Amino acid sequence: MTWPLSPTSMVKPVAEVCESAGADVHQLAEILGHDVRMGRSGMRPGLGFGGGCLPKDLRGFMARAGELGVDQAVAFLREVDAINRRRRERMVALACEQLGGDLAGRRITVWGAAFKPNTDDIRDSPALAVAQKLHDLGATVTVTDPKALDNARKVHPELGCVDDPVAAAQGADLLLHLTEWPEFSHVDPEQLARRVADAKVIDGRGTLDVEVWRAAGWTVRVLGRAS
Repeated sequence: MTWPLSPTSMVKPVAEVCESAGADVHQLAEILGHDVRMGRSGMRPGLGFGGGCLPKDLRGFMARAGELGVDQAVAFLREVDAINRRRRERMVALACEQLGGDLAGRRITVWGAAFKPNTDDIRDSPALAVAQKLHDLGATVTVTDPKALDNARKVHPELGCVDDPVAAAQGADLLLHLTEWPEFSHVDPEQLARRVADAKVIDGRGTLDVEVWRAAGWTVRVLGRAS
């Protein structure tokens, strides 16, 4: 079965926009073909994308297509944007489910503040969007991140911020893994289980070793998996 959002299928509506804009889709395809993320390495499901570029550029591209009168050619991109937003809502729903539906007074630790690893950029961060929503629902939320914590403190003073991921999980009723920093994958889940109030984790990036965590006594849910 052909993946419906493969580069091959997506370049067709882009070609229509290029025709109207006076651009050359073949040149664009040649440029995009140098991006290794177009292959299997880019096909990683999870919490979704954020940052200051891709979401803005996606909406800007849709707006330009509308100006050119070919907005129907990229109508599917509106759903891509909507799906990306819904992944955040799904994470919030899973957290509520794991905590019995009532977040008032519950302690949640969020591993991740940056929108992706290896940066301190928190613009449109999925991790912080989830953390903020959980806070709004009554939870006490603590965030940790190797690089982006200072920025998170400035923008989200209502969230607790702790530098060390193990210390951040002290007394937590639920742990959310929302930015795939390698530092988080290297934490010993057995040691961590002794620090939390309840050994429950939801992996929003699919990079934790589920079997190792379960062997250490954790209840593990992975976004995108049935159980």
